[in-house]
Amino acid sequence: MERSHVSPDSHGAEPSRTQSPAARMSALWADGLGRASIRAVQALSLLALAWVAVVAATRVPLVTVPVLVALILASAMAPAVRWLAARGFPRSLAVLSSFLVIIAVAAGVVGGIVALVRQQAPVLAARAEAGIGQLQQFITTGPVALTGAQIDAARNEFQKFLAGGTLGADALTGLRTAGEIAAGTVLTAVILFFFLKDGERIRSFLIGFLPGNHQGKAQLAAERSLLVLGGYVRGTLIIAAIDAILVLVGLLILRVPLAVPLAAVVFLGGFIPIIGATTAGSLAVLVALVENGPVPALIVLIILVAANQFEHHILQPVFMGRVLRIHGLVIILALTAGATLAGVVGALLAVPLAAVGWTIYRTLSGREATAGDPPAPSA
Repeated sequence: MERSHVSPDSHGAEPSRTQSPAARMSALWADGLGRASIRAVQALSLLALAWVAVVAATRVPLVTVPVLVALILASAMAPAVRWLAARGFPRSLAVLSSFLVIIAVAAGVVGGIVALVRQQAPVLAARAEAGIGQLQQFITTGPVALTGAQIDAARNEFQKFLAGGTLGADALTGLRTAGEIAAGTVLTAVILFFFLKDGERIRSFLIGFLPGNHQGKAQLAAERSLLVLGGYVRGTLIIAAIDAILVLVGLLILRVPLAVPLAAVVFLGGFIPIIGATTAGSLAVLVALVENGPVPALIVLIILVAANQFEHHILQPVFMGRVLRIHGLVIILALTAGATLAGVVGALLAVPLAAVGWTIYRTLSGREATAGDPPAPSA
């Protein structure tokens, strides 16, 4: 007796009634919607993993912050170590010499700025308070009058934003804060020394955990990331110094008191890209408003805005054009996210971390390097 059979369809496949449940389930994910759903689940999984990593890092700031700061500083100091090593210095001596010299210079500059600002802090605070009072009076009696309650509400929201973040929210005043700062500083110095001395071995050890076919790209991504971090720190230092000098010259010409400490505040604010120097310079506007009147204060504000535009259109492309290959909008979003998660520390670290993340993605995804990308360092 002849056995009946089911003829295949026009594509040579058996009808769906003959397919197993597993095969029918696989067919559901084979079309465009199924593939998009798979990609969406993968993307959500990666985002969840990244969020867990960020939350875990913000829970141990005494470890996370020193490691990140030491990594950024080591990237900036590495050329000096290589320069000394190329001239016959033993590796340990080159690291120790560079470490001590740069730490001494940085400590001297930062210590001098902090001492100068602290010495003039009462005067600065009094001038700023008086300036805020005059500004508040103008706002409440000016063409667009605001009520005192509205001004207080806006001030409270701004203070919450500055103090926001899990790193800053948990910080206590007094001895605990001083102890955390001291411990973090010492830990940063120790980690920095070992990053400079054994950075290549540490990097090779970590990359060794990856599969062999991925280690080459990981090595290239790490090298490019170090170039980005080093260039970012050196470029930021130069740009902050130029902003401070421009503001200092303007304040001296206008005979605004406390010109040097005000310029020092602008220098420190310059380490937060785009908005840092201008925001810090608002103190100079308030002092000029109190001591010199509204016209000099307006001129100081114009100088700050002009310095900001000069930085964005001239200094940034010249000093960071080959390393900071991310759009200004991305920088703003990174600053906002960093400030929300970790306060001022997050705002300082957000942009270099975003630049490194983009560099790693570009390298691992196999995208072709553009003319402005940092070249891969030689082995």
